[in-house]
Amino acid sequence: MVQWYECKVSYDKNLEQGLNKVNELYLINALSFTEAEKRIIEYATPYVSMGNLEVTNIRRALYAEMFLTNHDEHDRYFKARVNIITVDERSGKEKKKGINILIQSDTLSNALNHLLEQLGKEAQDYEIASIAETLIMDVVPYESAES
Repeated sequence: MVQWYECKVSYDKNLEQGLNKVNELYLINALSFTEAEKRIIEYATPYVSMGNLEVTNIRRALYAEMFLTNHDEHDRYFKARVNIITVDERSGKEKKKGINILIQSDTLSNALNHLLEQLGKEAQDYEIASIAETLIMDVVPYESAES
């Protein structure tokens, strides 16, 4: 089963101030931790101008939904924590189940609007607990060997 992994890489990058070590976070779709490491190395190596690329951390990313776009200006990623509200039929009490949603957008307000638009299509009650910009630089979807 394909999973999402947050992969943090570190490398030297030529910036206006000179050569600096940068840390970047990418979201990689892969079958395993091993494949995620292989894919992030292949993906990020072209951006390394000098020195070595080091994968400093890989962990599973727990996103229930992702609202991604193809717009070039949407170069930021926002993480929303949404509580899905249900009612227990036996006790009649409200239950809240928290989920994480990743939204690609250009601004926080546009990300919130897109989230509300997508959640409005659902039949469930919900509340938005939080929304904030992430450090994710890019999202790399899974591509099988056949494609």
